[in-house]
Amino acid sequence: MKLLTYQAENGPRVAVLTAAGVEDVAPETGDACAVIAAGGAPRTNGRPRPLASVRLLPPVAELRRPVIAVGLNYKKHADESAHRRKETPGTYPKIPVFFCKWMGSHNGPEGKIVHHAITKHLDYEAELVVVIGKKGVDIPRERAHDHVYGYTIMNEVSARDVQSRHGQWFKGKALDTFGPLGPWIVTADEVGNADNLAIQSRVNGQVRQSSNTNDMIFDVATLVSSVSEGFTLVPGDMIATGTPEGVGLFMDPPSLMKPGDVVECEIEKIGVLRNRVVAPGAS
Repeated sequence: MKLLTYQAENGPRVAVLTAAGVEDVAPETGDACAVIAAGGAPRTNGRPRPLASVRLLPPVAELRRPVIAVGLNYKKHADESAHRRKETPGTYPKIPVFFCKWMGSHNGPEGKIVHHAITKHLDYEAELVVVIGKKGVDIPRERAHDHVYGYTIMNEVSARDVQSRHGQWFKGKALDTFGPLGPWIVTADEVGNADNLAIQSRVNGQVRQSSNTNDMIFDVATLVSSVSEGFTLVPGDMIATGTPEGVGLFMDPPSLMKPGDVVECEIEKIGVLRNRVVAPGAS
């Protein structure tokens, strides 16, 4: 099942994408977290409309908590960036490295990514996002998938020079519009094994990242279990699981995003998240 949120005349509307089109959840609601918490397949109004006729919002239109993000979780990405950390390729984290994606960066499908004046090194990161469907704390690894509702995609946009100046990741990844999510949430039963999905990013049609989630250092179950240690997860929480190799900063020569670029992040069995980079103040 694909759960989405679109912009209706009276605000966000949660719907299901079926073979017939977009069908509103019944009773009408803009609260995707409540639908996720209820579990199962929601009832719909049975009045499909074409997908092309709606403007998609982030699958959860208004985040209740920041997205939990994971750094250095793909072996080849850790290898390509090892020199910047003065480490030898093949040196990987022993435990997951968590940080938060600031709620103010929230963005959605076709949303504009602003190339803020504070950065000259704007980069893309295609990431698989785990969506929590069941409340839990101290979740055993073997029960972790019981707490997963489904999956979506994030472009974990990053200002590399801001990261470098601040000496950590938060500020450079927290700027307005830097957290596109979408295009929808695909339920776990439909995705199947999320630890073996093709993942790709493209800039203006040129493939930049092309990998598989099987290169993750810590798999989905490990991430859910680890972050839940002393930390209660609730329905609608999201965990961005890291990005593979091929980011613009480490291309030779580096190839960062600029205004006018169209960036697409695609994950097998989920879909394509597409956004355009714009200059500050652009309409």
